[in-house]
Parts: sequence; C-alpha cells; structure tokens
Amino acid sequence: MISLQNFLLSKEKLENRICIAPMCQYSANNGNPSNWHYFHLKKLMQAGSGLLIIESTAISKEGMISKKDLSLRNEKNFKKFKSLFNYLKKISNTKIGIQLSHSGRKGSSELPWKKSNYPLSTKNGWKTIAPSKIKRDKHWPNPREATLKDLNKIKLDFIKSANYAKKIGFDCLEIHMAHGYLLHQFFSPVSNRRKDDYGKNLKDRCKLLLEIAKEIRKIWPKEKILGARVTGSDWLKEGSTISDCIFLCKNLKKIGFNYVCVSSGGVVPKTKIKFKKGYQVHLAQEIKNKVGIKVKTTGNITDLKHAEQIIKNGKADLVSFGRKFINSPTWLIKELLRYKKKINLPNQYKRCFK
Repeated sequence: MISLQNFLLSKEKLENRICIAPMCQYSANNGNPSNWHYFHLKKLMQAGSGLLIIESTAISKEGMISKKDLSLRNEKNFKKFKSLFNYLKKISNTKIGIQLSHSGRKGSSELPWKKSNYPLSTKNGWKTIAPSKIKRDKHWPNPREATLKDLNKIKLDFIKSANYAKKIGFDCLEIHMAHGYLLHQFFSPVSNRRKDDYGKNLKDRCKLLLEIAKEIRKIWPKEKILGARVTGSDWLKEGSTISDCIFLCKNLKKIGFNYVCVSSGGVVPKTKIKFKKGYQVHLAQEIKNKVGIKVKTTGNITDLKHAEQIIKNGKADLVSFGRKFINSPTWLIKELLRYKKKINLPNQYKRCFK
C-alpha cells in the first residue's frame, strides 16, 4: 500500500501519506487553546496519520472568524500553543502543522452551531475588511475596503504568527488561501474588484498572496514543511478557475513551497457544488500534472482503498481526511495493523487491537 508507506516532504519524514485536515472547533479562549483542544487533538494524535494540521488559526484579532477562534498573535497565545505542542509531541510520531489565516469579510461570524454562515450583530461583532466593499451575502454587512496600510499590517501579522509557529517548533506551516478567507477574497474576481495593483488582473489578484508567501519562505526553516491551501475552482461562472490556480501554484513552487492542498469553493456561501465522492481530486490532479509540485487532496474521500487509488494513479501525493477521524477515530489504526505497519500504540490499548 503506497498510501501507508513513509513519505519525505521537505526533509520531514511522514509515517504515511494519510493526513488529518484542519477542523475548526470554535472553542478557544481569547485565541488560546482550551481544554477541548487538548481532548480533541490528543485523540487525533493517536489516530495513526502521517501529518496533523491544527485548525485555521488567526493572525490577528480582526482576522478571526468568530470570537472563539484560535489565534497566534501575541506572547500569551504563543505560550499556550507551546504548552499544547509539547503535550502533543509526547503522544506519537505524527508530524504537527498549523494553518494560519485571516478571515477578511468572513469574520465576525456566529458560532456555526448557533447560526451557520451568519454574521454577529453590529453590537457584538466587529467591522471586517476585504479587497473590495462587497458583501459576502445579502444578509452580511459591507466590509471595509482594505487600504495599502491595512495590507502592510496583514503581511506583518502573517510574518509575526509564522515566527511564533517557528519558535514553537511546528513541523509544518500551511497558509490558508482558500475557503473564502481574506487571501482567497483577493484571489477571486468575485470578491476582488480593486483598480490598483492588487486587483486589476490575475497577476495583481495574486500579488498579496505571493508577497506573504515570499516573506514567510524567508523565515520558515528549509528543513521543515511549508504549504498552502489553495482554491482550484470557485464553482461560479464569474469566479476563479483551475487555470488561475495553476498560475498561483507555479509561483508558490518558484518561491519554494513544498506542497499545496487543493480545495475549492467558499468565496460565497451558496455555491452549487456536487459533493460527490472525491469531487476535488481532479483539481489536485490538474495542479500536480501542470505544476509539478507535491499535492494534497481532500473532500469526500471515503476510505483507504479510495486514497490508495488516488495516490497509485498519480492524482495526488497525500490524501487528507477530516470527519472520518471524528466519526471513526481508530479506522486508520486498524488499516495499519491489517497491513502489518508499525504503529506506536499505548500499552494500555494494544490488547484492544489484537
């Protein structure tokens, strides 16, 4: 099974090619990991994957999706994350990454279990920024159009958070450029109607993303993994396309990124996407073939057999699962044991898998 073999990404050796996707928990306190994160991430660290990416983590207070988002923006956040990281590292050999993001106009949101895809009230929320003064949806407020001063601060905030991640010791850093967050908003013609050098054409729409990518590449250790989550398609007639994504990924590769995780959609809430089995794999394959960068795919991939087919057929290098690790936490352990792969099970649990 190719999917269960060791895989070298940068100079980090992954135990296998199965990854755990970043899954927002909306359970932080002032941006800090809570007891819930210890409980949640401990289980995932015991699941047997090669790489675990910690959920989307805001680079600034105004860059949070909700008031309960994780954030890595100050010394207190740094200390709390460092404690969490040290705790997780004792559990298994799974490599640990963190995903950095800025929510842009998607911020100031209600918690999803209260009201999904809905903004906080003016009284409880905050003024968001975006490339252009365009609402996310009809019931969302108008964001403020980002000034050049704002863009400079955003770049500095990404660099600051990346430096914190480096000091903590994360094995992998992933920059979120998809799912309707700020960098995706700049990338997409749906949300970016600027007339300056950050919006007139595809090259300009990629400018902020690549400026941030270049600065982070300078500070992130060469031996560690550096990646980005990108958008293969907005699934909208007037939206970004796979050709746009190819252009972005070619530039990320040139800068020195080790991989891209190819996702799609999210720039507006109501996009008609057919969520069929492996519905984003063809986008990952296109990037892999046209760019030649290592590619991770995700999205309704059902089991190990499906993942194995994807990798064996050269459609992606890594496969990411999310909900499956919540619904069935030990599924990968069972597969690893079935194929006689070495796994570090706690002594207390070993007899349960004989």
